[in-house]
Amino acid sequence: MRRTARQIAAIFLSLGPCAVIAAGQAPSRAPERKVIEKVAPVYPELAKRMRITGVVKLEVVVRSNGTVKTTKPLGGNPVLIQSAMDAVRNWKFEAGPEETTGVVEVTFDPSQSQ
Repeated sequence: MRRTARQIAAIFLSLGPCAVIAAGQAPSRAPERKVIEKVAPVYPELAKRMRITGVVKLEVVVRSNGTVKTTKPLGGNPVLIQSAMDAVRNWKFEAGPEETTGVVEVTFDPSQSQ
């Protein structure tokens, strides 16, 4: 079944903001390592058309060599989450002695999109 952009938008909007912190789970601390290379997220076309803006929070596990091992959404609009995860997976952090976990925020603002 093929859905129109309007139908897809209605589905996402009915979900409301996404908050996927498991019960009893404490949010992670801020990343201890400096970001040395950021990849900007691609602004989803649906989000552009609907003028959706906002911040996506992701839990990020960074390997000792500075590459991103995993990302997990902690909050944000469902229309924006995948794009934020795709971008952050390509970020590079400074190397460290061990794997670290932290929370990063990706802001979506149409005035900053390319």
